Amino acid sequence: LFVPSERPARAQPPRRRNEAPAPRSARLAASSSLRRSGGRRDAGRLRAEGMESMDVLYPFYHTTEAITAELKRLAESCPGMSLQQVGGPERSIDVVTIRAPGSAPVNKNFLLFGEHSRELISPESGLHLVRSLCGETDLSAQAKEVLQESEFQIVVNANPVSRKRVEAGDFCLRVNPDGVDLNRNWAEEWQPSAVLEPADTNPGPSPFSEPETKALKALVEDYRPTTFLTIHSGTKGMYMPWAYDMEHLAARNRPQMMQILKDLDSEHCECPFGAAGREVGYSCPGTCLDYVYDKLQTPYAFAFEIYANPAEEEDLKQRWQEKISAKDAEFLQMNAHLASEHFKDLFADHPSSFVQVRSSKHHLASRHSNSDCFDLFNPGDASEYRGVVENWSAAYLQMAAMIAKNVKGNATARAVV
Repeated sequence: LFVPSERPARAQPPRRRNEAPAPRSARLAASSSLRRSGGRRDAGRLRAEGMESMDVLYPFYHTTEAITAELKRLAESCPGMSLQQVGGPERSIDVVTIRAPGSAPVNKNFLLFGEHSRELISPESGLHLVRSLCGETDLSAQAKEVLQESEFQIVVNANPVSRKRVEAGDFCLRVNPDGVDLNRNWAEEWQPSAVLEPADTNPGPSPFSEPETKALKALVEDYRPTTFLTIHSGTKGMYMPWAYDMEHLAARNRPQMMQILKDLDSEHCECPFGAAGREVGYSCPGTCLDYVYDKLQTPYAFAFEIYANPAEEEDLKQRWQEKISAKDAEFLQMNAHLASEHFKDLFADHPSSFVQVRSSKHHLASRHSNSDCFDLFNPGDASEYRGVVENWSAAYLQMAAMIAKNVKGNATARAVV
């Protein structure tokens, strides 16, 4: 979730005191079993046997080390790809840049994955996108076409140190190693204290106080993208600015951004989309979405939430369809924020990082185990995992193509005038 202030608090791994970890041979055997079975149904049994790590419970996910190794491999053979590390030795972040040789891009795409460590599926979809752009997935033909008019800078795993802790079994951990929410630490309406759930939305002592956000700020300011997208999980939704303000709509390029979301929604999400906003008194300050849109004047700025637990997804989809089919709903969606009264009860039951309301079934009184946290934010079955990364990689590519078309159309219109 982008700013899931109403999501579960961090829980300790449930291993009993003085209980030794499972032997390595048992862990390897369990990992092999899960690879054969697909995942979710055996995870509970393995937890009961004292096995807590991601590589055992969900071996179709990549560890932080495996993500870096895969990016290094791709950099050696992928045309037009370069790989660099930023953030210093203790918080080293991999940055991929891909520009097809001989191309003339009109759209520069900056994609940010993995700000919140417990949202493991976010970097997984980023890695799948890189592999697609390098010609290694079923989306390769689409990616090759997109690369003729678009280039990409991709941060696959923005919170790598905390992700390692999640991989070890701390599946509720959201913040960086200093306990700071990286998506509250940007200098856009930053506030010195957490609005909700302090353990998960600590904004840090000052804007850009953290090594990760300092590095991300330098990257995006140097790259000056046409398109910015940050990717999260915990529900499904596609949003545009503002995240901190429901009184004012993001005026610049608003119809174009809304149309992009509307076109993507029908094919890839069937979920809430539009201007995020807030309920009065429950703002989403200090987000990268608002910073890039406002400070850098990026024409297209979005945040996607790409995964909801199947138990909630169908209800979310059904209730969203009911909301937008109501009289005047389309006008409200296009001309107001999703935190308006018409949509508010939907987000109370299906909490979003961006559309915050006073009450939620995942509010502070609710506490979750590590297994609950994993299931809230990530697919636990191999086939479901593949479906998520494939669907959203296709959405990222389609978004880039649509925006490139818009940019070219604007350039042509200016030339005619």
